[in-house]
Amino acid sequence: MPANILVIEDEPAIQELLALNITQAGHNAIRALSGEIALDLMRETVPDLILLDWMLPGMNGLELARKLKSDTYTKNIPIIMLTARGEEYDKVRGLEVGADDYVTKPFSPRELNARIKAVLRRRAPQMTDDPIELNGLRLDPTTHRVTGNQKTIDLGPTEFRLLHFFMTNSERVHTRSQLLDKVWGDRVFVEDRTVDVHIRRLRNALSASGHEDLIQTVRGAGYRLSSQPSEASQH
Repeated sequence: MPANILVIEDEPAIQELLALNITQAGHNAIRALSGEIALDLMRETVPDLILLDWMLPGMNGLELARKLKSDTYTKNIPIIMLTARGEEYDKVRGLEVGADDYVTKPFSPRELNARIKAVLRRRAPQMTDDPIELNGLRLDPTTHRVTGNQKTIDLGPTEFRLLHFFMTNSERVHTRSQLLDKVWGDRVFVEDRTVDVHIRRLRNALSASGHEDLIQTVRGAGYRLSSQPSEASQH
Protein backbone atom coordinates (compact mmCIF):
# COMPACT_ATOMS: atom_id res chain seq x y z
CA MET A 1 0.00 0.00 0.00
CA PRO A 2 1.43 3.41 -0.89
CA ALA A 3 2.09 5.68 2.07
CA ASN A 4 1.26 9.39 2.10
CA ILE A 5 4.55 11.11 2.92
CA LEU A 6 4.61 14.79 3.82
CA VAL A 7 7.82 16.54 2.70
CA ILE A 8 8.50 19.73 4.70
CA GLU A 9 11.44 21.39 2.94
CA ASP A 10 11.88 25.08 2.08
CA GLU A 11 14.37 24.65 -0.79
CA PRO A 12 12.26 23.95 -3.92
CA ALA A 13 15.00 21.98 -5.74
CA ILE A 14 15.56 19.63 -2.76
CA GLN A 15 11.80 19.34 -2.21
CA GLU A 16 11.35 18.36 -5.88
CA LEU A 17 14.10 15.73 -5.60
CA LEU A 18 12.58 14.28 -2.42
CA ALA A 19 9.08 14.16 -3.95
CA LEU A 20 10.42 12.43 -7.08
CA ASN A 21 12.28 9.91 -4.97
CA ILE A 22 9.17 9.16 -2.90
CA THR A 23 6.98 8.79 -5.99
CA GLN A 24 9.47 6.45 -7.66
CA ALA A 25 9.44 4.30 -4.51
CA GLY A 26 5.67 3.89 -4.98
CA HIS A 27 4.46 6.36 -2.35
CA ASN A 28 2.48 9.63 -2.54
CA ALA A 29 4.36 12.87 -1.88
CA ILE A 30 2.61 15.82 -0.22
CA ARG A 31 4.67 19.03 -0.15
CA ALA A 32 4.99 21.96 2.22
CA LEU A 33 7.56 24.79 2.11
CA SER A 34 7.19 25.68 5.80
CA GLY A 35 5.97 24.34 9.12
CA GLU A 36 2.94 26.64 9.04
CA ILE A 37 1.86 25.33 5.61
CA ALA A 38 2.39 21.77 6.84
CA LEU A 39 0.11 22.32 9.85
CA ASP A 40 -2.62 23.69 7.54
CA LEU A 41 -2.30 20.62 5.27
CA MET A 42 -2.54 18.28 8.24
CA ARG A 43 -5.93 19.72 9.16
CA GLU A 44 -7.17 18.15 5.91
CA THR A 45 -5.21 14.91 5.81
CA VAL A 46 -2.90 13.12 8.24
CA PRO A 47 0.21 11.70 6.54
CA ASP A 48 1.68 8.26 7.26
CA LEU A 49 5.21 9.68 7.60
CA ILE A 50 6.88 13.11 7.64
CA LEU A 51 10.25 14.09 6.14
CA LEU A 52 11.11 17.23 8.10
CA ASP A 53 13.93 19.66 7.30
CA TRP A 54 15.67 21.07 10.36
CA MET A 55 16.29 24.58 9.01
CA LEU A 56 12.89 26.03 8.04
CA PRO A 57 11.78 29.67 7.80
CA GLY A 58 9.57 30.72 10.69
CA MET A 59 8.96 27.68 12.88
CA ASN A 60 12.07 25.49 12.61
CA GLY A 61 11.97 21.70 12.23
CA LEU A 62 12.76 21.05 15.89
CA GLU A 63 9.90 23.31 17.08
CA LEU A 64 7.50 21.70 14.60
CA ALA A 65 8.48 18.17 15.66
CA ARG A 66 7.91 19.14 19.31
CA LYS A 67 4.51 20.61 18.45
CA LEU A 68 3.44 17.53 16.43
CA LYS A 69 4.50 15.13 19.19
CA SER A 70 2.54 17.07 21.84
CA ASP A 71 -0.72 16.92 19.83
CA THR A 72 -2.83 13.77 20.25
CA TYR A 73 -3.95 14.09 16.62
CA THR A 74 -0.42 13.99 15.17
CA LYS A 75 1.80 12.45 17.89
CA ASN A 76 1.87 8.98 16.31
CA ILE A 77 3.07 10.12 12.88
CA PRO A 78 6.67 8.94 12.37
CA ILE A 79 9.19 11.68 11.57
CA ILE A 80 12.51 11.50 9.72
CA MET A 81 14.60 14.65 10.24
CA LEU A 82 16.59 16.00 7.26
CA THR A 83 19.54 18.23 8.00
CA ALA A 84 22.99 19.40 6.97
CA ARG A 85 23.92 19.44 10.67
CA GLY A 86 25.74 16.18 11.29
CA GLU A 87 26.92 16.79 14.85
CA GLU A 88 25.93 14.15 17.38
CA TYR A 89 24.46 16.79 19.73
CA ASP A 90 22.01 17.90 17.04
CA LYS A 91 21.02 14.32 16.21
CA VAL A 92 20.32 13.68 19.89
CA ARG A 93 18.16 16.83 20.10
CA GLY A 94 16.13 15.66 17.09
CA LEU A 95 15.61 12.21 18.55
CA GLU A 96 14.76 13.62 21.98
CA VAL A 97 11.77 15.56 20.60
CA GLY A 98 10.44 12.32 19.10
CA ALA A 99 11.98 11.98 15.62
CA ASP A 100 12.21 8.34 14.53
CA ASP A 101 15.30 8.70 12.36
CA TYR A 102 17.80 11.19 11.04
CA VAL A 103 19.24 11.69 7.53
CA THR A 104 22.18 14.04 6.97
CA LYS A 105 22.43 15.98 3.71
CA PRO A 106 23.69 15.19 1.14
CA PHE A 107 22.10 11.74 1.06
CA SER A 108 21.58 9.19 -1.68
CA PRO A 109 18.06 8.28 -2.84
CA ARG A 110 18.83 4.65 -1.95
CA GLU A 111 19.73 5.54 1.65
CA LEU A 112 16.61 7.69 2.06
CA ASN A 113 14.34 4.96 0.64
CA ALA A 114 15.91 2.38 2.96
CA ARG A 115 15.28 4.63 5.97
CA ILE A 116 11.69 5.38 4.91
CA LYS A 117 11.03 1.65 4.49
CA ALA A 118 12.62 0.83 7.86
CA VAL A 119 10.56 3.48 9.71
CA LEU A 120 7.32 2.40 8.00
CA ARG A 121 8.02 -1.26 8.76
CA ARG A 122 8.56 -0.36 12.42
CA ARG A 123 5.75 2.16 12.83
CA ALA A 124 3.21 1.34 10.08
CA PRO A 125 3.92 -2.16 8.76
CA GLN A 126 0.74 -2.14 6.67
CA MET A 127 2.39 0.54 4.48
CA THR A 128 5.26 -1.70 3.33
CA ASP A 129 5.10 -4.09 0.39
CA ASP A 130 6.55 -7.10 2.23
CA PRO A 131 4.47 -10.32 1.92
CA ILE A 132 3.05 -11.56 5.23
CA GLU A 133 2.35 -15.14 6.21
CA LEU A 134 0.48 -16.55 9.20
CA ASN A 135 -0.74 -20.10 9.75
CA GLY A 136 -0.71 -20.92 6.03
CA LEU A 137 -2.47 -17.65 5.12
CA ARG A 138 -0.33 -15.48 2.83
CA LEU A 139 -0.96 -11.90 1.70
CA ASP A 140 1.19 -10.17 -0.93
CA PRO A 141 0.60 -6.38 -0.99
CA THR A 142 2.46 -5.95 -4.29
CA THR A 143 0.35 -8.38 -6.33
CA HIS A 144 -2.79 -7.97 -4.15
CA ARG A 145 -3.02 -11.76 -3.90
CA VAL A 146 -4.16 -13.74 -0.88
CA THR A 147 -3.72 -17.49 -0.62
CA GLY A 148 -4.74 -19.90 2.12
CA ASN A 149 -3.00 -23.28 2.14
CA GLN A 150 -2.12 -22.66 -1.55
CA LYS A 151 -5.77 -21.86 -2.44
CA THR A 152 -6.47 -18.44 -3.96
CA ILE A 153 -8.82 -16.34 -1.83
CA ASP A 154 -10.85 -13.65 -3.61
CA LEU A 155 -11.23 -10.46 -1.57
CA GLY A 156 -12.77 -7.08 -2.34
CA PRO A 157 -10.52 -4.01 -1.86
CA THR A 158 -11.88 -3.18 1.61
CA GLU A 159 -11.57 -6.76 2.84
CA PHE A 160 -8.03 -6.86 1.46
CA ARG A 161 -7.07 -3.69 3.39
CA LEU A 162 -8.78 -5.02 6.51
CA LEU A 163 -6.92 -8.34 6.34
CA HIS A 164 -3.62 -6.54 5.61
CA PHE A 165 -4.11 -4.37 8.69
CA PHE A 166 -5.04 -7.36 10.87
CA MET A 167 -2.06 -9.43 9.68
CA THR A 168 0.42 -6.60 10.32
CA ASN A 169 -1.10 -5.99 13.77
CA SER A 170 -1.92 -9.54 14.84
CA GLU A 171 -2.84 -10.52 18.42
CA ARG A 172 -3.97 -6.95 19.22
CA VAL A 173 -7.60 -6.05 19.85
CA HIS A 174 -8.89 -3.17 17.69
CA THR A 175 -12.12 -1.27 18.35
CA ARG A 176 -14.49 -0.54 15.46
CA SER A 177 -13.48 3.14 15.52
CA GLN A 178 -9.76 2.21 15.39
CA LEU A 179 -10.42 -0.03 12.38
CA LEU A 180 -12.39 2.76 10.68
CA ASP A 181 -9.50 5.14 11.33
CA LYS A 182 -6.76 2.79 10.11
CA VAL A 183 -8.52 0.98 7.24
CA TRP A 184 -11.05 3.52 5.94
CA GLY A 185 -9.19 6.70 6.96
CA ASP A 186 -9.96 9.10 9.80
CA ARG A 187 -11.67 11.68 7.55
CA VAL A 188 -14.13 9.23 6.02
CA PHE A 189 -17.56 9.11 7.63
CA VAL A 190 -18.67 5.49 7.86
CA GLU A 191 -21.03 3.92 10.39
CA ASP A 192 -19.34 1.72 13.02
CA ARG A 193 -21.57 -1.19 12.01
CA THR A 194 -20.11 -1.08 8.50
CA VAL A 195 -17.04 -2.73 10.06
CA ASP A 196 -19.18 -5.72 11.11
CA VAL A 197 -20.41 -6.19 7.53
CA HIS A 198 -16.87 -6.28 6.14
CA ILE A 199 -15.67 -8.56 8.95
CA ARG A 200 -18.46 -10.96 8.01
CA ARG A 201 -17.47 -10.82 4.33
CA LEU A 202 -13.81 -11.36 5.23
CA ARG A 203 -14.63 -14.40 7.37
CA ASN A 204 -16.80 -15.86 4.61
CA ALA A 205 -13.94 -15.48 2.11
CA LEU A 206 -11.40 -17.00 4.52
CA SER A 207 -13.66 -20.02 5.12
CA ALA A 208 -12.58 -21.31 1.67
CA SER A 209 -9.22 -22.26 3.21
CA GLY A 210 -10.41 -22.81 6.80
CA HIS A 211 -8.91 -19.57 8.13
CA GLU A 212 -12.14 -17.85 9.20
CA ASP A 213 -11.44 -18.50 12.91
CA LEU A 214 -8.32 -16.30 12.78
CA ILE A 215 -10.64 -13.27 12.92
CA GLN A 216 -11.97 -13.15 16.46
CA THR A 217 -14.70 -11.01 17.99
CA VAL A 218 -13.73 -9.89 21.51
CA ARG A 219 -16.88 -9.14 23.49
CA GLY A 220 -17.25 -5.51 24.45
CA ALA A 221 -13.91 -4.59 22.86
CA GLY A 222 -13.71 -5.19 19.11
CA TYR A 223 -11.86 -7.56 16.80
CA ARG A 224 -8.46 -9.15 16.51
CA LEU A 225 -6.60 -11.55 14.28
CA SER A 226 -5.07 -14.30 16.39
CA SER A 227 -3.63 -17.76 15.79
CA GLN A 228 -4.50 -18.59 19.43
CA PRO A 229 -8.00 -19.94 20.17
CA SER A 230 -9.78 -17.69 22.62
CA GLU A 231 -12.73 -18.27 24.94
CA ALA A 232 -13.34 -14.52 24.90
CA SER A 233 -14.13 -14.62 21.21
CA GLN A 234 -17.40 -15.38 19.52
CA HIS A 235 -18.16 -15.82 15.84
